[in-house]
Amino acid sequence: MAASLRFRQVHLDFHTSEGIEGVGQKFDPEQFADTLAAAHVNSVTCFARCHHGWLYYPSKTFPERIHPHLDRPNLLGDQIEACHARDIRVPIYITVQWDHFTAKQHPEWLTRDANGDFEGTPEGEAGFYRCLCVNSPYLDFLKAQTREVLETLPVDGLFFDIVQPHTDYSEWTQKQMEEEGLDIGDPEARAVFGAEVIRSFKSDMTAFVRQFNPDCTVFYNAGHVGPAIRRSMDSNTHFELESLPSGQWGYLHFPATVRYVRTLGLDMLGMTGKFHTAWGDFHSFKNKEALSFECFQALAFNAKCSVGDQLHPTGVICPYTYDLIGSVFGEVEAKEPWCRDAEALTEIAVMTPEEFETPSASVTVPEPVLGAVRMLQEAHHQFDVVDSTADLSKYRLLVLPDNVPGGAQVIQKVESFLDEGGSLILSHRSGLNPAGHAFGSKRFSVDRIGDASYSPDFLFPREEIRGDLPAIGHVMYERGLEVEPRPAAQILADVEVPYFNRTAEHFCSHQHTPSSGESKYPGIVQEGAVIYFAHPIFTQYHQNAPKWCKDLFLNALVRLFPDPLVQVEGPSTLIVTFNRQERENRLILHLLHYIPERRGQRFDTIEESIPIHDVHISVRDPNRRITTVSLEPRTMAIVPVNANGRTCFTVPCLQGHQMVSLELESR
Repeated sequence: MAASLRFRQVHLDFHTSEGIEGVGQKFDPEQFADTLAAAHVNSVTCFARCHHGWLYYPSKTFPERIHPHLDRPNLLGDQIEACHARDIRVPIYITVQWDHFTAKQHPEWLTRDANGDFEGTPEGEAGFYRCLCVNSPYLDFLKAQTREVLETLPVDGLFFDIVQPHTDYSEWTQKQMEEEGLDIGDPEARAVFGAEVIRSFKSDMTAFVRQFNPDCTVFYNAGHVGPAIRRSMDSNTHFELESLPSGQWGYLHFPATVRYVRTLGLDMLGMTGKFHTAWGDFHSFKNKEALSFECFQALAFNAKCSVGDQLHPTGVICPYTYDLIGSVFGEVEAKEPWCRDAEALTEIAVMTPEEFETPSASVTVPEPVLGAVRMLQEAHHQFDVVDSTADLSKYRLLVLPDNVPGGAQVIQKVESFLDEGGSLILSHRSGLNPAGHAFGSKRFSVDRIGDASYSPDFLFPREEIRGDLPAIGHVMYERGLEVEPRPAAQILADVEVPYFNRTAEHFCSHQHTPSSGESKYPGIVQEGAVIYFAHPIFTQYHQNAPKWCKDLFLNALVRLFPDPLVQVEGPSTLIVTFNRQERENRLILHLLHYIPERRGQRFDTIEESIPIHDVHISVRDPNRRITTVSLEPRTMAIVPVNANGRTCFTVPCLQGHQMVSLELESR
């Protein structure tokens, strides 16, 4: 069995050009390991082979691949020995698809597009981003190099990087697809084949690794983990969720991804970076409050913490970087007892359409899911992101955001969920059959007529769902569906249409034409425990955040269950997660209040944590009575009030991150 993940990890890049001399010349193993230990680091990923293609250990199998200016012949081995002496794990990094040396030596092993051109870094430009085919003879080299690592070094774990499917048109893919009777000219067929190539590679490589080491951790990194990972679950011992908010991911990617991954049953860690921007940003330092939030958020979602760094080519570890990391990891260490072996308590499931999209290298969280995550998180609800194979029995409400296809498996699962007393909110094209012509179930409260004739149009909420919104039409920027309510359904909102669509022949003002006041078709419909929105409200909220979309969704949610697990009187910028530690017989509430801001033009950052005071919280009582409430890790008791099946208490001041422990009566 693989070793448990440590809470305080560093992913130490070492992509080092052959144009730099004196590599590792100033490396001091004692200083290196002491600096890590002083920063509370208990696991560090170090490099066997980098994206430039160079090795950092004394390879006898591939001496020509040792970095030409490596002054420390066994840099990797010395790192491992010094760290092991201080009980610091050292997983080993091996690049897979990006290797500049190999790409130059064997261009015939590279992926190609439909025109026969190399994918990735254009000719004459800087970068090592051309991708190698793992279904080419390159695989033989990769296995031989991995075997050498396994046979010559103590291996705690292996981190295989850049393992992504491609819609490849190389000679290797052409030959193999032809042998399987597949059409190489069909881009979708190539994408599906590319996904199978990666699944097969991971399965084969893990079996190969186990011939030499039955216990080391193994993870294949693609920069995103989604439903496609189910095809290769057995190849990984755990998940590492690469998600640097200042890079391509942004601050919403991690919570959307971790809410899915935590349902899969494997240990996981959240990987951010110490960089101001992203990987390779030498001599930059993330704001401490940003790094604190990113690490504490990982804890709140029951993930371990990993912070990316890059070692200087000389081998000198940066003391200022580890002052920063240590200032956060010291707090992580103090919080660990309330995070270890915790399990999320949730009651809402958001089904992602990601599994139904054509596999590609650019897969990420779909926009409707990001919108749903933002809405529910801003309202402090407890929820997971799931796929169509998930067990829904633990949830009270299922959300199908915007475009979840209503194939047979989804429809059967949704109808069974409703039969067991669950509630459903679906929107726009979700629930339509794969052809998109009709809804897959008569229980979705509406029948499809077609795409809405007007866009934008205006949603006029009736009193039953209006809440605090005014009795007026609210613009819906994205085109909806025109639907007809089923006989027993109740219309909760009408759609008013504009005088005309904006065209060259007739338009009004700078943007869209205003409402004519004429209602044409329903916009929100309810039948029993099902509420349908005709517009893609979740995509719309992700794109431009109209608050009325969120308000109407949350008002609909209240109609289906008015007593959520956790209720918080606090700003929408407050993130709340709720966990259970069964062995300790307690519940743990995480409160995080950090506000990302777009201070520069390229990405959001966090510079301060802004305190909020007198946060009133109500928790629906579990099966066992809550006996005591305390703020942790510096214990401060809070007097709870138990009434009407709920436990209520007030957190006097929240500065950044606060854990609240709710002890349960004895079993």
